[in-house]
Amino acid sequence: MTPRDVSSRSARGATGESPRSLSEERSDETKRRTPSGRDVSSRSARSTTEAATATGKVWLVGAGPGDAGLITLKGLRALEAADVIVADRLGARGVLDGLAAEGIHLTADIVDVGKLPGHHAVPQDAINALLVQLAQDGKTVVRLKGGDPYVFGRGGEELHACQAAGIAVEVVPGITSAISVPAIAGIPLTHRGVATAFTIATAHDQIAALGGARDHTVVLLMGIGTLAHSAITLARGARGEDCPVAVIEDGYGPRQRVTVGTLATIAHQAAERGIRSPAVVVIGDVVRLSPYAPASFAILDLENFDPLAAPGGTTRKAPAL
Repeated sequence: MTPRDVSSRSARGATGESPRSLSEERSDETKRRTPSGRDVSSRSARSTTEAATATGKVWLVGAGPGDAGLITLKGLRALEAADVIVADRLGARGVLDGLAAEGIHLTADIVDVGKLPGHHAVPQDAINALLVQLAQDGKTVVRLKGGDPYVFGRGGEELHACQAAGIAVEVVPGITSAISVPAIAGIPLTHRGVATAFTIATAHDQIAALGGARDHTVVLLMGIGTLAHSAITLARGARGEDCPVAVIEDGYGPRQRVTVGTLATIAHQAAERGIRSPAVVVIGDVVRLSPYAPASFAILDLENFDPLAAPGGTTRKAPAL
C-alpha cells in the first residue's frame, strides 16, 4: 500500500448539507425550560427557588467536540440556567462561540480554565476548589467540559470534590471526540467483518499492553507528541507496520484536516505536514473505510474481508526505538 495525505473536507460532513440553525430547531417551550424542567422565563422566577437554599448546584456538562449543534438539549438548558460557566478550552469554547453566532446569548459569567498541551494555567485542584466555592456562594454552576466529562476529562475528580463538600452535582454526558471526530472523517470504530472492538487510550498510557490485532481499533487522544513512539510500539504487535492509521486534526474546527498512512509512515507524515494538537489518531483496518483513504487501502469485498489476507496483513518487524 502506498499511503498518501488527504486534506480536510468541510466539517459539515459528507452530505454537504448545512444543518438547520439551533435557533430554528428550538421551540418556544424549550427556550423556557431549565435542565429540571422549571420555567426560566425570567431570572427572578428561578431565584425565588434558589434563595431557599444557601448552597447552589454544579452541573458537569459535556460540550462534545466543539460544534454547538452537537451539545445535548439538557446541556443547553443547563447553560441557559447557569449563573457561572467554568469552561474548558477544547470543545467548550467552540460551543459557546457557536451558540452566540446562532443568536443564543447566555447571561452567565464565563470563567476560562482552559489547558494547553503541557501547560495547565489553572491546576485541577484549583478548578475543584473554584466549583465548590461558587456553589457554596449559592451559584448555579456549569462546568463545561470538552467531549464527555468522564472520558479523559477528569470529571470524576470534580464530582468527588463537590460531593465531599456537600455540593449537589448532576452530570450531563457529551459526545466524546474519540467517536465523533473519526465519524466526521468517515471512520466507524466498529464495522461488521472489519472491527469488532475498540479501545480509547492516551499516548501517555502504556500502550504496549494493548492486545488485539487490526480488527481491534485503537483511538489515541492527546497523542501527537508521542506519535512516533506509539506507532513503533503498536507495529511490533499483531497489527504490523502496514496497519492503516488516520490522524484527524481540529475535528469540527476551522483547521480540520485528515492525514492517512500506516504505522510505518505516519510519524514522518506528521512531521512533514506539521500536524499539531488537537488531534485524534485512529489505528486499525476501519481506516480503510474512510473516503479520505487512498485507493490502495480500499476493501473491495466487505462480506469476505480477512484482515490477515489484506495487503500488509501479516506482522512485520518494526524499527527499533
